[in-house]
Amino acid sequence: MNEPLVQCRDLARTYGHGVTAVVAVHGINCSVHDTTRAALVGPSGCGKSTLLHLMAGVEMPTTGTVEWPGMRRRPPDSHSVGLVFQTPNLLPDLDVVGNVALPLLLAGATDREATKQARETLHEVGVDELADRLPGELSGGQAQRVAIARALAARPRLILADEPTGRLDRETGQYVISVLLEAAEVAGAGLVVATHDLAVADRLNTRWRMRDGALAEQQVSGKAL
Repeated sequence: MNEPLVQCRDLARTYGHGVTAVVAVHGINCSVHDTTRAALVGPSGCGKSTLLHLMAGVEMPTTGTVEWPGMRRRPPDSHSVGLVFQTPNLLPDLDVVGNVALPLLLAGATDREATKQARETLHEVGVDELADRLPGELSGGQAQRVAIARALAARPRLILADEPTGRLDRETGQYVISVLLEAAEVAGAGLVVATHDLAVADRLNTRWRMRDGALAEQQVSGKAL
């Protein structure tokens, strides 16, 4: 098997100090490979978002280690990890193609290169007809697909999605998961999706269950759908 894209060992993250300290995650041991298609499930406040942030290198652990042996850069940069959140957070003054191209421009791509890649990615996620619209002209489902295009434009090796369907209707949510699964397959990327929706979790071949900041259970169910 290839080296894991990310490896967590005895991972813990605590916020604050003393009597006010909050242990968000603790004792986490897990790995993500390029074949991983994992649903991270559990109640609100159990540490799912914190674990994704640690995997992405956005936050650093209080104790334990996070390593990225299979990534292009260690710790990973924005080209290596695609982050998708529940809220699209598109910049209102930029049109759709501008929002998708912006991370590429910030990473050093030329305007022509970034725009070309942005339009190609919008086509891949099925919203290329929205390229010239402003975010305020989009529905919730359309905005979320644009946010996914923004996360995927740099062809990341690791895709981490935090409740990406939480504000969408069932049909649109299922479409969003299909887009993420297809993108992961095409790019040879690992995919972890934090979700409350069991219909979403059932689309992924591995289920990680979190409880009180710990990984309580890891199951492999079969082929991702």
